[in-house]
Amino acid sequence: MSLHEDAVLVLKGYEGRGADEAERAAQDGLRELYLEHLASYPDGVYKPCGAGHVTGSALVVDPARGRVLLTLHKKLGMWLQMGGHCEPGDATLARTALREAREESGIAAGLTLLPGGPVRLDRHPIPAPCNWHLDVQYAALAPAGAVAEISEESLDLRWFPYAEVADVADTSVVRLMEATLARL
Repeated sequence: MSLHEDAVLVLKGYEGRGADEAERAAQDGLRELYLEHLASYPDGVYKPCGAGHVTGSALVVDPARGRVLLTLHKKLGMWLQMGGHCEPGDATLARTALREAREESGIAAGLTLLPGGPVRLDRHPIPAPCNWHLDVQYAALAPAGAVAEISEESLDLRWFPYAEVADVADTSVVRLMEATLARL
């Protein structure tokens, strides 16, 4: 199975969840938009697709300590979850998200995705020529005693208590955290 085919299956199985009816409707609308994108663009999971492309991300969570790991993105200057582009060697969207989480967090051993598939979808504009990231967002569980190590893609890497995330991150990250906590 190709990464494109996996993305279609993952999205067909994705059930938009949310704190309220409006959030659920928005998630369902994004799922349909992502599926239309993939139906129109056979290369829609890769960065060269000019109409936008699917990306994979993961919010690294340490439930035992009530905190999340965020990266201060080098290009955007924003605190975000770990994530990035699909690569030809990625067999699934889940593997894309987990690979990105491992690379950007420095936590290789014991980092696992929260079962149940993606937690959220988020579509955000990016500079041309790509135009859009169609982000499929997962949650990754940090093992006990995990030590994070900053990557070349980050200006900083830091653990934040759940209550402080809204003070440093944008609404997308806050919603991802809330959706993740609802699944824990």
